[in-house]
Amino acid sequence: MQHAVGSPLPPPHQPGHGPAAGWSSAAHLPGPHQPGGAPPPPPGFVGAPSGPVPPAPQPPVPPVPPPPAPQHAPVPPAPPGPSHASHPPGSSGTEVTGHLPLPPGGPVPMPSVPPAATAPDPGATTLAVLLIGPAGAGKTSVAKFWADHRRVPTAHISLDDVREWVRSGFADPQSGWNDHSEAQYRLARRTCGFAARNFLANGISCILDDAIFPDRPAVGLGGWKRHVGPGLLPVVLLPGLEVVLERNAKRSGNRRLTDEEVARIHGRMAGWYGSGLPIIDNTALDVPSTARVLDEVLARAIASPPKW
Repeated sequence: MQHAVGSPLPPPHQPGHGPAAGWSSAAHLPGPHQPGGAPPPPPGFVGAPSGPVPPAPQPPVPPVPPPPAPQHAPVPPAPPGPSHASHPPGSSGTEVTGHLPLPPGGPVPMPSVPPAATAPDPGATTLAVLLIGPAGAGKTSVAKFWADHRRVPTAHISLDDVREWVRSGFADPQSGWNDHSEAQYRLARRTCGFAARNFLANGISCILDDAIFPDRPAVGLGGWKRHVGPGLLPVVLLPGLEVVLERNAKRSGNRRLTDEEVARIHGRMAGWYGSGLPIIDNTALDVPSTARVLDEVLARAIASPPKW
């Protein structure tokens, strides 16, 4: 304990022990009289008494109150960093990815018709387009180019690509049209329809291509309308037979047909004339020119949807 005056006291004497180590007897001798200290020795007294010198009584030391608790200014909350970014609804907030909610794909409605004073702009409108035509008509090339050069996100979905997802057990129609080949066609169309609806529900346009025969609408055109929705805009791509035969000759694998089969399919496609669907004869048009004509046809279809 710290005392107000005088030197610090020696350690207390323990019975049976001498003075504590390091402490000499001189340390017990009081010096000149100090207030509160031991009284001065009598005159003529020399040396220390033989016994231990009891410590002088000390006045009680008032207790020292504890220091007041430090007062801290309120700390403002730290600004949110990159890890505290807002999370989409339904997110737990513990991860950055994997919680983005996607709207489910429903039937695609008809595209909105602009006011009469404004011409529709198909390049800036979210659309679902079905490009129909025989093998070798250039459907895939035109669809890819059209999707690549739009001002809004656009996906290209090819029925033949989806059909060929089936590897073992692929039912090739060239080997004969039967229950297996028809079932795989139907599965591929339904899968493409699901994909198109999901893309459209999330703001991405779609263009699908398929060879649909006008004499079997229940298998082709009617199925597409059920799978995608009433807003699907069909367009027929039908060049001359000579062009179709030339393009088919450049194909390989199971997409390469015989000339007789190409001519038969092309003849059946002529049934689209008079159907009310828009038809593009791209015999003398390259791919970019055909894509421009497709935009013109779609602008008219948006303003006045075809009946099918």
